[in-house]
Amino acid sequence: MTQRVVVVGGGYAGLTAARRLLRRGCDVTLVNPHGYMTYQPLLPETAAGTVLAAHVVVPLRSAVPGAHVLAGSLTLLDTKARVATCSTSDGTTQRIEYDEVVLALGSVARTFPVPGLAEHAVGFRTVEEAQHLGSRILSRLELAASTTDAATRERALTFVFVGGGYAGIEALAELEDMVRRVIFRYEQLTMADTRWVLVEATPRILGQLPERLATYATTELAGRGIEIRTGTALASLTDGHAVLSDGTTIRTDTVVWTAGVVANPLLRALGLQCDPAGRVVTDKHLRVVDGVWAIGDCAAVPDLVTGGPCAPTAQHAVRQAVRLSKNLTGRVRPYRHKDAGAVASLGLHKGVAELYGVSVRGRLAWLVHRLYHGSRLPCSRRKLLVNLVWLLGARGRDPVAVTALESPRSPLRDAVEASERPAG
Repeated sequence: MTQRVVVVGGGYAGLTAARRLLRRGCDVTLVNPHGYMTYQPLLPETAAGTVLAAHVVVPLRSAVPGAHVLAGSLTLLDTKARVATCSTSDGTTQRIEYDEVVLALGSVARTFPVPGLAEHAVGFRTVEEAQHLGSRILSRLELAASTTDAATRERALTFVFVGGGYAGIEALAELEDMVRRVIFRYEQLTMADTRWVLVEATPRILGQLPERLATYATTELAGRGIEIRTGTALASLTDGHAVLSDGTTIRTDTVVWTAGVVANPLLRALGLQCDPAGRVVTDKHLRVVDGVWAIGDCAAVPDLVTGGPCAPTAQHAVRQAVRLSKNLTGRVRPYRHKDAGAVASLGLHKGVAELYGVSVRGRLAWLVHRLYHGSRLPCSRRKLLVNLVWLLGARGRDPVAVTALESPRSPLRDAVEASERPAG
């Protein structure tokens, strides 16, 4: 009898698991709120215009042909009856019977009770946010070049990034590099007019990398005029004012929130055992309880190489998905993987990396970053398109502000209001 498997989550872990299970003859249902997955490591380059947004999203229906794709969210898991209840965007629910269920829910942005955060900050977890952020920064250049008010210009050209992990560093570095490439268009502006501030609550940036590489990245960014404030947090955010925990007030129109991630809160709501970080606890075989498995960022999988749980990285997510597919359809074996290293881009032709204990810096690290991510996109067509764009635009593309991304209905609304306005 064909094994019925429900995979919850269409990120890198869920997509890989679904593909592998289909190859092994399983009947796979893939549940995800959206009909696509986003390759998040390339969001910084998407924001900066060196990668097209359409190339970092992969339609699930074409990526996993043969699977049943349900655009919805898991709301209830009956592990005794082996039934998953899911809700769809129209408010209806579906009950899906399964033999095995795989939780690959990923993570969500980690937030703190910062006044004004939701109203005034920009996140950086989705392709929509990346597009918006790149366009917003370019629109601030347009505003600064057009205004005659010095205070307005200063506020428009000040950009604050909160969070010094991979996402925050790469987003800041790529976007600062983008502005450096295009600011010559504006006769009234120079890079000296811009201000870039990185706020990190821990003692140093890039805590996942060895200290020597984090120090190199700090020096590289500081050399470009970027202010790095470690041991500092965002205390409040009101319209046009970011207040830091050390009492500093920064006048700015743009605050980007990249202060890490946490496991999807749905895991606790399902009544499963979770660790202090909110990740569902598995055994060394990736099993949660009988009939339930978990992989990726949402899973606290024992790391048999280093001890403790596996780090929430794409390397572990993909390899856990491969191991899981074998455990579900063949001999059950423990998950074991030795981390190959990490890589971070610091803008065009700049980067840092550690590969099997070897430190790499500068252009070589940047090339490693592009080679790695250019080969890891989960769709051959996307791989080809991204690498072609990189080759054809080796010096960076020519981005443009599209302000309608933030409110695409405004032009039609304005036209309707104008037509209804009395003449004269």
